[in-house]
Amino acid sequence: MKDDKLLERIVLNPKVMVGKPVIRGTRLTVDFILNLLAHGATEKEILEEYKGLTDDDIRACFLFATKALKETEFMPLEVEPIS
Repeated sequence: MKDDKLLERIVLNPKVMVGKPVIRGTRLTVDFILNLLAHGATEKEILEEYKGLTDDDIRACFLFATKALKETEFMPLEVEPIS
């Protein structure tokens, strides 16, 4: 699926979840889904828990985050010394 089609799955509405990006038709935020994955939930577990979500919805979360971070400078929390 092309980027623009995937990104159509993510919407922002100031009246839903205080304007955070959510998966269209849900109150599930992009950061919530990514946080579940970061803490060990599998895509299968998420899809079983949240009926109506699809693999493309999860891929859309990854793509949205990737594009959002692309133009952002990121500073690591701790810089390791050069050995």
